[in-house]
Amino acid sequence: MLTRRLLRVKAFKVLFSNMAQEAPSIDKMKKELRFSCEKTQELYWFLLSICNSLVNVARERIEAGKRKYRATPEEANPNYRFVNNTFVELLSRDEEMVKFCRKRGLVWSDYDFVVKRIFRSIAASDYYKEYMASPESSFERDCDLFIDIFSNEFEDNEEIAGIIEERSLYWLDDITFVLDEIIRNIGKMRFTRKNVFPVQKAEDLRYALTLLEESFLRYKEYSLLISENIKNWDLDRLVSTDKTIIIMGITEAVVFETIPVKVTINEYVEISKYFGTPNSRIFVNGLLDSIILKKLDTGEIVKKGRGLQDGREQKK
Repeated sequence: MLTRRLLRVKAFKVLFSNMAQEAPSIDKMKKELRFSCEKTQELYWFLLSICNSLVNVARERIEAGKRKYRATPEEANPNYRFVNNTFVELLSRDEEMVKFCRKRGLVWSDYDFVVKRIFRSIAASDYYKEYMASPESSFERDCDLFIDIFSNEFEDNEEIAGIIEERSLYWLDDITFVLDEIIRNIGKMRFTRKNVFPVQKAEDLRYALTLLEESFLRYKEYSLLISENIKNWDLDRLVSTDKTIIIMGITEAVVFETIPVKVTINEYVEISKYFGTPNSRIFVNGLLDSIILKKLDTGEIVKKGRGLQDGREQKK
């Protein structure tokens, strides 16, 4: 489920926060990284489970309208298209999803006021009005509606952000990734008509845990290496996030023989944009490029696999 970039970010956060402690423990760090990955999966199911809650709100509004003494024509003869959405029906029948959410307490019952506000926003949108008025009725169209909902209603929603922060600090940084994953998987479900379960590949988790452990073991060695490669700059003045990012970049280049050095450098430069200073991108790129090039020349970095035998050419 988690991309390599997100796994790098999670490993970076764990390493950076723990290396500031007096006696960092690699076992504790690896446990924290696993837990962080599990929380991302929980966030996925929590956000997806709101679909049924939205339908329930719509159903309650319809029933309330029908009970009115002087109901309008629309209230007396409501449009049931949204409450009969076949995509939501598929989710509600998924016993594995229902069981997972119930076991982890991933329910929206405590946030009815937020769900109702989100539904009002949805109901006022052009994409919802077009859906309700469209003559086309299909599972694909029902999926498309929820792609629109997750694309438009969640990422910049302050109330959703508040709920996520309240429930787990691990969730807050993952919301953009998880929303993208939900949208991508709903797109797949348009064709498969089956719920897509986000499963973390064992090899990717091993990659993240190895990256974390090897970066920890090489932290002092590579800190000195960075100091040796900085001209007219005191290591104590180096931004601590930049140092950790560079250490992880060197570690990945050395340890993972099948990952091209160009990919490694680009990935850690991207991470530095979000966790460093305005100048971090240039600094991280230049230092990683210089150190990795030297290690390629000395044979400390060797790349294996088709097209990677000559690591120095690959970097270029």
